[in-house]
Amino acid sequence: MKFSVADLLDQLPAGEPLPITKLEKALGLSNSRDKAMLLIGVDALVKLGLLEQAEQGLQRCDTPELIQARLRCSSKGFCFALREDGGEDIYIRDHELNHAWNGDRVLVQVTREGGRRRSPEGGVRCILARQTTSMLAQVEEQNERLVALPLDDRLLTAVTLPAGDSSYLDPEQNSVVEVAIDRYPVAQFAPQGHVARRLPIRGGEAADLDLLLTKHRLNTRSTAPRTALKSLAAKERADLTSEPCLLISGWQGRNAPELAALALEEREGGWTLWVHSPAVAERLSANGSLDLWLREQADALCTGRQWLPLLSPGLIKATAWKPGESQAALSVALELSPEGVLEHYRFCRSLVKPVATVGAEALEALAERKPKARTTPAALKPIKEQLGQLEALVGLTAQLHQRRLAQGSIDLKLSMPLIDSLGDLAVPSPEGGGQGWFVELPAHHPTAILREAFLMAEMALGDHLSALNLPAIYALNPPPEAADLNDVARAALALDIPLELGEEGHASGAELAAAFAATDRCRPLQQQLRGVLKPVSLSEQPGRHAVAGLSEEERDGRPAALAPWCCPTLHYVDIWNQQLLTLLLSEGKDRPSVRHKIGVDLAADSCHGTIDWALLPNSALAPFQQTRDQGLLQRLNGRRRFLVEFEADLLAMAQARQAEPLVGQVLPGVISGVQSYGFFVEVPPSQVEGLVHVSSLKDDWYEYRSRQNRLVGRKNRRTYMLGDAVEVEIQKVDALRHQIDLAVPMAEGADSSEAAIPDTESGDPEIDPFTPVAVLSEA
Repeated sequence: MKFSVADLLDQLPAGEPLPITKLEKALGLSNSRDKAMLLIGVDALVKLGLLEQAEQGLQRCDTPELIQARLRCSSKGFCFALREDGGEDIYIRDHELNHAWNGDRVLVQVTREGGRRRSPEGGVRCILARQTTSMLAQVEEQNERLVALPLDDRLLTAVTLPAGDSSYLDPEQNSVVEVAIDRYPVAQFAPQGHVARRLPIRGGEAADLDLLLTKHRLNTRSTAPRTALKSLAAKERADLTSEPCLLISGWQGRNAPELAALALEEREGGWTLWVHSPAVAERLSANGSLDLWLREQADALCTGRQWLPLLSPGLIKATAWKPGESQAALSVALELSPEGVLEHYRFCRSLVKPVATVGAEALEALAERKPKARTTPAALKPIKEQLGQLEALVGLTAQLHQRRLAQGSIDLKLSMPLIDSLGDLAVPSPEGGGQGWFVELPAHHPTAILREAFLMAEMALGDHLSALNLPAIYALNPPPEAADLNDVARAALALDIPLELGEEGHASGAELAAAFAATDRCRPLQQQLRGVLKPVSLSEQPGRHAVAGLSEEERDGRPAALAPWCCPTLHYVDIWNQQLLTLLLSEGKDRPSVRHKIGVDLAADSCHGTIDWALLPNSALAPFQQTRDQGLLQRLNGRRRFLVEFEADLLAMAQARQAEPLVGQVLPGVISGVQSYGFFVEVPPSQVEGLVHVSSLKDDWYEYRSRQNRLVGRKNRRTYMLGDAVEVEIQKVDALRHQIDLAVPMAEGADSSEAAIPDTESGDPEIDPFTPVAVLSEA
């Protein structure tokens, strides 16, 4: 079937019926079989009360009791529905899943309201879209049936295979298979599928990447539609080719995306910082076939040494920067005070000519260069004439960085480990605050320079589009909950970390990050802090962006606003906002009527508060509003979560492969987390994390003290707590499931006759503190 329930519902406008023929056209259905499937789906949705059918067509029912969410299941069978509106997660019991799987988009109805210490409960009433269309699995025979057992233990099901797939039985466990789902479970009938191909488990770096791409269904991507790109006339653009701008990037992987160019001018009373973004949106038709394809791609993906690009090959070629050659751009001039405060800004469609590319090697040489050195290092000779501008740019962005931190933004010392196979993934993205924090970087790092410039430019566009009331897409980042921060603070105080609390007795995230950075337990404590920070999400409404340092009200009493637009080669949301900006600059009305001789400057912040007429006709803005109403933001936010999971899997696989040759060795590590069932240890230099299960601690009975983040031996009083250095033996590595089993080597003469136990301080009344650990581990 070519469409999901979510696609069907998204095509139905609110408050008015849509004829079935128009719905078929909107969904791209042409043959009789697909149309028949649509009628079956419509009939089911009418019976569920989601649709009404009348002579005029179909209409969505108002169902406020049904909540859109995405399922997240654990290997233990616990499932929660993560609400797309940001509300409290809903617990879903097994019998209320109604055959929904992990990752599916669903409609959930709350059946029991939550309490002070209890999540609300509910049940799945409709599956909007399936996440899993294929899976990695191992083939086994069970009860004279051939089944595929998913490697992802969050998929709590087995898939029935045809008898002909028995050739994929692998008793040696040297390979896995890709299983395509032919039929999802219905009533009492199990899901069915077939083996698409076999994949080796130990085939090297390329095979590992193939495994991960297959797991996340990225091994097959749709081809970009053939379409002619728009040509951009130079006469309609501001000619900035005489102003030297620099291309700064630390990425070196194949198909690495182009980033915006920067230029800096000193002016009376401060600086003018120019950000020139590739003019991607102007080259395609809004809502055209290429635009729709880009929406489905949503983001560029880094797979390590290479990229899966967002843009089509034609767009990549048309928008590529080349030093010494003119290129179309969307630009903003940011007027900054000497202290780095944004005073004014102005956007324009421009023509620019980059003069040089500046990479990490050149910036490192600049950092090491002595101020009065007469010689120029070899890495700096190609940009010798631009060294003054580059040094000023480094100084200004460092100042912007300090200002951002002073406004409550959070930098953490949690960079990725230096593993060759990670490639560009180990280089932070310039807009890499998607998880509510930034990686701490030196001032001369390429990302450190781009990050501050991009944030300032995106704050300017957010402020502009918000003031003009245009249908932009904004990035929001709410601050963490005070209760969650207090939990982290209490854990730190239990480790004797000195903290200064605010006037209300609470510590801010920025204060905790700074306090932890000054201790020898910095990394594990900052990891605890990272766990409570809220990720960035996309929204129709402007709002606070904590990681960028934007408070509730930033300019002229308006809500804070940040609209991404500088990286159209990385994210579709940047293309969307570029489309709006281009529409404003090219077709916006700068005066009420032709009788008025003097208009306002729609490209600058000077026009705010002076406009009382329609800037753009409804016919131009309606497609933007309609597309947002059809679930665009939910899909883009879902894709962002997918990106995070994919990158985490890529990192975990690389770390596991680094750990495989170390099986049997005893290595120093640091305790990164403590739970009732054991503690996690990070082993440098790859920072691979493994579990020391409490049942392997044979020298004593251990109590879990959750408020202090530690395990304590009942007799010998030996303590394992967060941030402790500990030697561990790597016992087993499962690279596919990213599971590392560790053990603490026992000292000679240690008594192993007693087992470890958890303490009732964990708060679970069902656990007896004197239950043997073997039973507890099952629980």
